[in-house]
Order: sequence, then structure tokens, then C-alpha cells
Amino acid sequence: MSLKKTLLVAALLAGTAVPALAQSSTLRIGLAEDPDLLDPHRSRTFVGRIVYASLCDRLIDISPELEFVPALATDWEWSEDGTQLTFNLRQDALFHDGTPFNAEAVKANVERALTLPDSLVRTDISAIRSVEVVDEFTVRFQLDEPNAPLLAQISDRGGIMMSPASFEQEGSWTPVCSGPYKYETRVQNDRIVLSKFEDHYAADEYAFDQVIFLPIPDGTVRLANLQSGDLDMLERMTPSDAQTVEGDANLELVVAPTLGYQAIRINTDNGPRSENPLGQDPRVRKALQLALDKSIITQVVGNNIWEPAQQPFPPTSPYHAEEFPVTTRDVAAARALLDEAGLDRVPFELTIATSTQAGQLGELVQAMVAEAGFDVTLRPMEFASLLAEMQGGNFQATASGWSGRVDPDGNTYSHLACDGANNDSRYCNEEVDRLFTEARQVSDPAERKALYDEAQAILQEDLPIIYTYHQNSPFVLRANVEGFTPYPDNLIRLRGMTKAD
Repeated sequence: MSLKKTLLVAALLAGTAVPALAQSSTLRIGLAEDPDLLDPHRSRTFVGRIVYASLCDRLIDISPELEFVPALATDWEWSEDGTQLTFNLRQDALFHDGTPFNAEAVKANVERALTLPDSLVRTDISAIRSVEVVDEFTVRFQLDEPNAPLLAQISDRGGIMMSPASFEQEGSWTPVCSGPYKYETRVQNDRIVLSKFEDHYAADEYAFDQVIFLPIPDGTVRLANLQSGDLDMLERMTPSDAQTVEGDANLELVVAPTLGYQAIRINTDNGPRSENPLGQDPRVRKALQLALDKSIITQVVGNNIWEPAQQPFPPTSPYHAEEFPVTTRDVAAARALLDEAGLDRVPFELTIATSTQAGQLGELVQAMVAEAGFDVTLRPMEFASLLAEMQGGNFQATASGWSGRVDPDGNTYSHLACDGANNDSRYCNEEVDRLFTEARQVSDPAERKALYDEAQAILQEDLPIIYTYHQNSPFVLRANVEGFTPYPDNLIRLRGMTKAD
């Protein structure tokens, strides 16, 4: 099957000047799930990051080629010993409440991210010991030791800036950022409405008066809404719909490469629900992995758009380790491991999202592993609720993923380190922690890869996470939408996009 655009990375650099764009009313974007809380320090959904790309500016961004480029910071410089990172800031940026963006705002944001009790970015930027306001538009981060992934974290949620005046909100949270679009309204599980921020420093480069994000978990319904014109674009098309899209002259398919992965996360030590053979015995987890045919998953559910996975780094990553090839299905070996563990049948509950794709995956996994001795009960949940259950330890295993980060630390530390903010399994291995910490402190890619390879050798034995596939992201746009540039982080950047009447 041919794709109109496959694994496309455009050469357009983020931040390149473009002509002023004519206004073109409203852009409607279909999301595969509803975001959780729209607070960059406390949220964790991928679709939330899609909304932030329009709502919130960050200190730096990435280009389609994964280079760091200016955003709210015009430039930055490391000290010779790698323990000071100084940013020069834009002097023409405002928050949506009219307050100015400056060095004091950066200090307030970073300190909130580091100290908020339920912050999910604290481990990402934990290398920052203190923030110094050098002058109104210069800020310096002080570190105890060099930290290789810090710039990558600042190009994501760790570098998103919100108005400090909004931090003391009570009740429902309303995000107040400085991006090209500002928050208007939200109806949970229905829509998020943003309107153009006319005082944005690059307002002339954004064509739409209004952007509406519509969560539609059912992939068939999401595509039908696009075909009818009720949506202008959607993210994460259900792969089985590719042929339908290819045959529709009014639609365009763009498949963007991925930085992340999809996986089955096992609860190994997060409360009473970890106290079962799957959570407590690595042999059982190995048996579960051997009962899976990852290539069949990518064929049947992924329609050959995805790639089977064995590790957190996709094949395009320089940190991908060839010594850990994707396991092949071996029911006899899986059965032998269960026999060794003294088990006949292993019942467990697999929590999945309510999306079409998640349902297909869950049913396929359920059927595959039954032959080896696993009795899987599927528990579908709305995605934001699923994440809350994972945080609280109310799961045995969950099929969920991670959209991926530019630096390998972003795909590992937060999920697998003992103090990782997204380590819902509560997996903890001191040697893995040591290797991750050392990898943060060195800058040579070969030396870092060797450390990650060592950590992976341990993780392949412990298997708190069973990686299933790398999900290249299929976007579908109506033919009258132009200027969309896919990025490997799979976020939707509206700069330069237009829609013909």
C-alpha cells in the first residue's frame, strides 16, 4: 500500500520567517483522547501536549530535524564546566493575562515545577539547583553537575512558561500561557476551544481565529467527521483506515516518524494490586512477552505502519541497541517459564483506553497469550482516568505508551528510575538508577549509549515494561488544509498553516 506521505520530515525550520497570513476562521482538530488537567507541570497525556503546542510557548523548541531552536529564549550558553546555563529572553512576549514575560517569570515557573507536590516534570529538570535572575531578560540555571538531557527537557513541558499570576487559582484550573492561542472554554470529553492571541509576538504567522480540539476516541467516528467536513484534521488515524483515506481525494495522509513507544506496563510494587505472579515474578513477565507476536500486532492492528519494539528507543534513534532484537513468539518457551514458576494459568487484568485502536490491541493480546496460559480480562477506561488509576496503583497491567522525547533520558528516567515521576510500576533497581544518573552527566553519545545498553540488559531481565511497538503517527488532513509540517515529537504546530474556503 502506498502512502501519500510516509515518514515525512520537512526541511522547514521552526522559527523561519513566513509572510503574514490571511485569517481563515476556525480549525477543528480531532484527538484520539481527551487531555487530562491542562497544567504543564501536572499533566501527562500526549493529547495535552498537542494542545500546549498552540496554547503555551516554551523557552526553546525543536526543528523537524530535532535541532534546538529559539522560542521564548533568543539564545543560550553553557558555562565551560557545564554547571551554568544562561538564557537571553525575548523582550516582546506577553502572557494571555497581559502580564509580561521576563526572567522573574522563568524563575517562578521552574521553581513551581521543582516544588509542586504533584509535579510530573520535577525529575526531568531536577538537575537545576537554583534559578538566578541576572537582569530583566536574562536568567541563569545553576546545576550541581553537568546534565546532558536538560536542553531536551526544556524544549518540552519542562520549559513551558505560564503566567505566575495564575498559579494561585482555586477550583478548576485554567491555563494562562503566552502561546499564539489563548484558552476560552472546555467541556470535558467534548471540546477545548482556543482563540487567537492578537498580542503574540508572531501573531501574523498564525492564520486561524479559533482552534477547537475535539476528543473522539472511536477512530471510525473520528474519520467520518473528517470526511463530512466537521473536522479539518485528525491525529493518530486508526491504521486499518489507511486504505479508505488513500481512496478519498478530499483527504491527505501524512505519517510522521516517532520518538516513542507503546508498551504493556506491569505493576511491580505500586500497592496491593502488584501482589500477583505477574507483578512479582520476572519469569511470568518473560513468559507474557514470549506469548506475544509483536510482528502480528503491527500487521493486524498497525496495518504495517508501526514497527515492533523491544526497547524504549526506536530504530531511528542513535541509542537503539541492536543486541536486543525483537522477541519472536514462542508459546512452548512461555509455557516452560510458567511451569518453572509453578503456575498453570495466570489470570490478570489489562487496562486499556476506550479508543478503537486500544480495543483492537487488547483483544489481540488477550487471544495471543491465552494459548500460553494467561487469562486476560480487559478493563476499558477513558484515557485520563486510566492514567489516574495507574498513578494510584489501581492496575495490574496497562497497555499505554509514551510519545517520546528528543533525548534518551526522556524515554527512560521518568518511567524506570526509583524516583521517576511517571514510574507507575514503582519498579526500582539501584544499578539501573546509577546507570541512568551517570548517563545524565556525560555528553559523549558513545559513552552515553554504553550506559543505556547496560541498563537495558538489566531491564530486559526484569521487564517492568514490555515494549510492543513504535507507533509512527498517521495524521489525516482535508485537502484544503495546507502548510502542515510533521515533527518527530508528533505535535501539531499551527505556524504557517492555512485553510482554503
